[in-house]
Amino acid sequence: MSDNLALWRSHISHALHRNRAKPYSGYVQLATIDPEGLPTNRTVVFRGFLEQTNQLQFITDTRSQKYIHLQQKPWGEICWYFTKTREQFRIAGNLALVTSQESNSDLLKAREIMWQNISDSARIQFAWANPGEVRETTPEAFNPDPPSEKQPVDNFCLLLLEPKKVDRLELRGDPQNRYLYELRSDNTWEEKEVNP
Repeated sequence: MSDNLALWRSHISHALHRNRAKPYSGYVQLATIDPEGLPTNRTVVFRGFLEQTNQLQFITDTRSQKYIHLQQKPWGEICWYFTKTREQFRIAGNLALVTSQESNSDLLKAREIMWQNISDSARIQFAWANPGEVRETTPEAFNPDPPSEKQPVDNFCLLLLEPKKVDRLELRGDPQNRYLYELRSDNTWEEKEVNP
């Protein structure tokens, strides 16, 4: 984990603050590659930064196809667009899955805290019937007993994106403004302004 907080983080924080009245501002599109080398894309909810790092937090279910794809090709990119401020962030990097089998106690604690911080309606989805399988018709499949609020279920997974490249585009202005950030080998960030 890096405690070198990147310059681009302040721009995301500012965009989140200025777009806070729009609930969908926390949704990002996550693109990954499946085992056959084909692109896959889905919308996920940004759950904040892992404390004292540049890692973005999301959640997933270990029973999902997304989880299986990420185990095999742990690289992804998110695209995040803020409608009010007309800013786009593309963030690419390594994806790490923090499951119940995680050996790092700090990451296990982060997983547990995330579980405790999500809503009851988000938690109960992890007790639903297996995602992606033929639709269950029994009422119990989608009306299970609520899981514990304290202890995550085994299939709950914290997903971390460790950024390596960030592309920030401000669509306001003529011409528009675009900035690239790259993580260097010495774990510092290089920022450069480029043509939009």
